[in-house]
Amino acid sequence: MTGRRLTQRQQSRIQRLQDSRRARADQQIDVVDHAGLSSEQTGLLITHHGRALVVEDSAGRLHRCAARQNLGRLACGDRVIWQLTGAGAGVIVALGERRSLLTRPDYHGQPRPVAANLDAVAVVLAPEPEPSEYLIDRYLVAIAAIGVQGLLVLNKLDVLDAPALAVLTQRLEPYRRIGYPLLLTSSYAAHGLDTLRAWLRGRVSLLVGQSGVGKSSLIKALLPEREIRIQSVSQVTGHGAHTTTGSMLYHLPDGGALIDTPGVRSFELGAIRLSDLDRGFPDIAPYLGRCRFSDCRHQVEPGCALRDAVECGAIAPRRLDSYRQLRATLETAMKSGRPAP
Repeated sequence: MTGRRLTQRQQSRIQRLQDSRRARADQQIDVVDHAGLSSEQTGLLITHHGRALVVEDSAGRLHRCAARQNLGRLACGDRVIWQLTGAGAGVIVALGERRSLLTRPDYHGQPRPVAANLDAVAVVLAPEPEPSEYLIDRYLVAIAAIGVQGLLVLNKLDVLDAPALAVLTQRLEPYRRIGYPLLLTSSYAAHGLDTLRAWLRGRVSLLVGQSGVGKSSLIKALLPEREIRIQSVSQVTGHGAHTTTGSMLYHLPDGGALIDTPGVRSFELGAIRLSDLDRGFPDIAPYLGRCRFSDCRHQVEPGCALRDAVECGAIAPRRLDSYRQLRATLETAMKSGRPAP
């Protein structure tokens, strides 16, 4: 991707060109350009391997593709318009509309696409490392900001006895009360996998979680042909077998897809706005603006609607603690002009 800044007129022209290409691809109009490229067709971007992009066509065949300049940064899961250049290779000429996009700040603080067109993100937890409500809330704020469904998965159930399981599920009960499903799984004992498969069916999903929660084991259990897929992609890219450094989309046997992002365990808040923060706290949002003082910090001020809601059991105390901490982090970042960590 070129690093030069485009003018508004150039951006508008590029957008019109991409809209035209999408329309032709949707209508399956054959267009052969002066460079000898084949007709434009739709495809699914299933992985990045360095500068190489792999597109899956409508018949399930894989093609190594380059991308036209000025398309912007592409992401695993993107719907694209592409043309065959010969010998199974191609060039991406336009980007389809995205219904959702998950990003992470790059080294310069700019948003870098991670996965596109997601329907759901599952946050994987385990007894060790001990779940942190603050980290869970960071995940859920980022999930709410892109407008997709969130899910909690408590994995490694096989290492918990009944009393320990009861304590942990009780800690996570506030999330179930505000609409986040909680599934109990063990990839080791093959417990709860059918329930997880049923929840993922028909959705494009992403699993995230801290190191050590068993995310990789769950992915292997859900994707019995994962190694075959990796080898097929490696043959297309020529990067050798078992190259999985980038995000990759896998089709689930029962329908839907799972995007595996080996390098993404957590989210930075990045460019999330205060309104996004409020959306990530549906239990707190109804009480915002109802405090006695308009500049209430929800700490010790009299007439605080949020603290009153905690007192009557409508808001879990740890959720309010997370909200205060995340809001302070965002406000500090806004003042400094840098993305929130």
